[in-house]
Order: sequence, then C-alpha cells, then structure tokens
Amino acid sequence: MPVPAKNRVIPGLVVPFLLIALLVQPAFSQSAKEPEREQLLNGLKLLIWEQPGSPELIVKLRLNSGAAFDLAGKSGQMALLGDLLFPDAATIDYFTDELGGKLDVSVNYDSMTITMVGKASEFEQVISVLRNAILSTQFTPEVVTRIRDARIKSLRDGTVSPATVADRAIATRLFGDFPYGRRAGGTPEDLARVDRADLMLAHERFLNSNNATLAIAGGVSRARAFRTVRQLLGPWRKSEKLVPTTFTQPKAVDPRTLIINVAGPTTEVRLAVRGLARSDADFAASTVLARVAQHRWQAMAAELANQQVSVRSDAYVLPGMFVMGASVSSDKTADALTNAKKVLEALVNTPATVAEVDRAKSEVVNEAVAIATKPEAVPDAWLDADTYRLKEVQDLPAMLRAVTPADIQRVAGRLFKVPSVASIVVGEADSLKAALQGRVQFEVLGEVTAPTPSSKTPAKPAGNANPR
Repeated sequence: MPVPAKNRVIPGLVVPFLLIALLVQPAFSQSAKEPEREQLLNGLKLLIWEQPGSPELIVKLRLNSGAAFDLAGKSGQMALLGDLLFPDAATIDYFTDELGGKLDVSVNYDSMTITMVGKASEFEQVISVLRNAILSTQFTPEVVTRIRDARIKSLRDGTVSPATVADRAIATRLFGDFPYGRRAGGTPEDLARVDRADLMLAHERFLNSNNATLAIAGGVSRARAFRTVRQLLGPWRKSEKLVPTTFTQPKAVDPRTLIINVAGPTTEVRLAVRGLARSDADFAASTVLARVAQHRWQAMAAELANQQVSVRSDAYVLPGMFVMGASVSSDKTADALTNAKKVLEALVNTPATVAEVDRAKSEVVNEAVAIATKPEAVPDAWLDADTYRLKEVQDLPAMLRAVTPADIQRVAGRLFKVPSVASIVVGEADSLKAALQGRVQFEVLGEVTAPTPSSKTPAKPAGNANPR
C-alpha cells in the first residue's frame, strides 16, 4: 500500500546553487517585525514571527560561516557543502509540487542560508527535512562525486560575460589570495581538488547549532514552533569552539592596470580600493558615497553618460571593497581610468554639495525601501544582525536618510586619502595596449614582463580603512 504523500520522509535534493526568487511568501505587517525569541540548550537561536490564520510558511536557517573559510586552492568548498545538504531529487518535488513553495541554499563569503517556503500545515515535515539535511548529510563517495561533478559542469557550461570577468578579476587583483579575492561559488579547477574529507571537516567545523539562527514566519504559533524545533533540532551538535573570522592580510596592491584579453565590442573598466566592514558605523555613508562618486564620474566624461556605469561599496564581516566600473570603447579606456582616480581625489578634497548628497540619498533610499518592503527582508535583517555582529537590527533606509555631506567627506578621507588602487581592463588586448601606452602603466595577463620599480618597493599591508 503506497504511503500518503504528506507522510513521506523526504531525504533531500540537489538544489542548484543559485538564489531563487521566492514565489510564495508570508505577508508581514509593519507591526510584526519584532520576533519572539527562544534559544535551545544547544545554542540554536530561534526568531519566530506569528501570523495567526496564515496558511503560509517561511523558514530560514542562517549559518554564520561562509566561503571565506574555503581552504586555499579549493574555492567553492562551502558552496559544494551547501549542494550536499539536499542531494536527492525527491525534495524539490515535495516543496514545489506538494507545498507549492521553494527551497534554496545560498552561500556567500560570510554565511550559508537555507530558505524553505511552504505551508504552515506542513511545518513539522519541513523541519524534519531540515533536520535530515543538517544532521544526516550524505557524504558517501558516490554522492560527493555526483554533486561535485554537477557543480563543475554547471560552471563550465555557463556563459560568462566580459562584465562578469571584470568583476571577478578586480576582486582578485585587490585581494589576491585573501578569501574575498576568491570566487564564493568556486572554479572548476578548485572544485576538482575538493575531496570528501574536506567537506566532512567543513561540516564538523561550521555546521553547528551554536553557529546558527533559525527564523520561522507564518501561520505557526510560538509554542508549536518551539516544541517542534526542540524535538527535531535539539540533538544538533554544539561546537565547543567557533572558528573566528581572522585571516592573513592581503599583499600590497600592484599599481599597474591589468589587461585581460577578451573579445567584445566594448572594454570593461574596474578600479577598487579596500572598503569598510558591514558592521562599520560608516557603512551607510559609504553606500551614499558610492552613488555620489558614480554621478561625478559620469559628469566628467560625456561618453559615460549613456554607458553602463556603477560604483558600489561591498561590505562583509571584514572590510570589503569600494569598486568603480564602466563599459567604454577601447580608445576611451585611459580617460576612464584617469577620471575615476580624479573622482576619488576630489571626493577627499572637495566636499560633496547638499544637492549631490540629496540626489544620491534619494536614489539609494528608494532602492533600500524596495528591498526592505519585501516579506523576506524582515527575517533577513534579523539574521544579518547575527552574521555581522551588529548591536541592533538596522533600519537601513533610515540610516541612509541620516547621512550628511560631512559624513561623505569623512568616509572619503578614510578610503581615498592614501589609496592603494587596483585596476583592470577587459577587452581586446592589442587595442588596449595601444590606448594605454604612455598614459597608464599596465601589464597583460599571461604575458611575462619585467617588474616595474614601484612593484619592487616594499609596501605596507593593504587596507584603507580599519573596522571599528
């Protein structure tokens, strides 16, 4: 006699390592943003948002260790571990067909997040699936090989745009072997070196109850949620010692512009300096500063007015990077690089006007509000507070609105006063060499060149800003 679908035990599933847009989400009211808090004896923190009568459910488990902990030469190790949590195809059928929901595992440098969207009536089964993934992860040689090969194939079969090449290259140029210079999702070459023992060690070190927070939102009462989680996740092992996020600082930045030969109609330009940590008090100001820098860069060159231009401040547990990027024609590459550096200098020496700051704030606040009003943003904000060790859950739109011109100049001074600027250009190498010759010092990826005097000079450790 077949077992009813709702009573089946689902062992897990391969979930492509992509952030999947959630199609079914609970409706949060503004008054429901403050969660009920609980904590199990094993250290697992619970955040519970009750929505009485709601049929919907969202469960998010945040593990506060991510790809920054990948072993050297084995980028993608934590991403592969995330893939292994759900290695069987039955689970996706359960969540999509029977629950009408979604399941996603996402890994960034700082964390691993499991998102499960379904029905409140199936809450116990959802937590049971989560328990199986965490406490009974499959590490058989056959499963590890299958999942690793699938990730490698996905990376090799995927198309990579010149813009993506540039974004990856500038991080490596700025950080080198430092974790933020590696790809969080891994490379085919690095993933091939990740073995079963590496994954088992990562699981033992990082997937521990006292290194995690579980957010539960929807039509589930606090009592039911606590009872179920205590029963099913109470046996989850607690770590005696959490691994701190400390790494050897990256080497000094090579001042030369790196040319990467990629065919295409335009050239991708990127410049970057070390940035701020997510917990830094100036995080919001750096976000507004990035938009002010973008506007000034575009205003300096007519050819950038109708091109793809972006300036962003990427912040992580440790200081990230402030990166400028644009698509230009090869003959305008030297101008784009020169003007970008002028913008950084001017931001230190020429205070941003009230009009500049108001325009920038208006844009970034609107973007932040659009994100903050999404239902999943409520638990995400609380989970971020744990991951980034924030003193309180931050209202980012309010923080952005409070930024002043004085804040902009202060942060510019922290980042750009004595900058170590990394720069790369991606395009036709022959055209770029001709365009940069005599104007910008450069090297070409793959070509052996004699070291420049400046590259021989010992430099202080990279870093333009210290986390507070």
